[in-house]
Amino acid sequence: MQLAPPPRPGRKPSLTPMIDVVFLLLVFFMLASRFGTEAMTPLPLASSGGTAYAGPPRLVDISPDAVALNGRVVRDLPAALRPLTDAPTDMIILRGREGADLQRVVDVGQELRRAGFVTLVLVE
Repeated sequence: MQLAPPPRPGRKPSLTPMIDVVFLLLVFFMLASRFGTEAMTPLPLASSGGTAYAGPPRLVDISPDAVALNGRVVRDLPAALRPLTDAPTDMIILRGREGADLQRVVDVGQELRRAGFVTLVLVE
């Protein structure tokens, strides 16, 4: 009578190939995806020249919590600017005040562009 060979101890599967595949997939999806779209908002500086200012004053002071037009706080900036402009190409001057971050200035500029104002100039 022949005895069965003793059972072999079970082999543990190696995790190295699986980790390699996971890292390859991670690198693939990182390279294939877009993390955000780049947007450019043209805001020329006043020192860059360009067209001369004409018409009534249109100075927009941008604070962290309010927007003022010629020193007076306004709620609807595009509506307050319409009587002061003859054409959408009239220059509007934007000035960031103490505590206003760049994103706030960009948001106000985008709001004005959506309302049809195209010539925005940034001053210090």
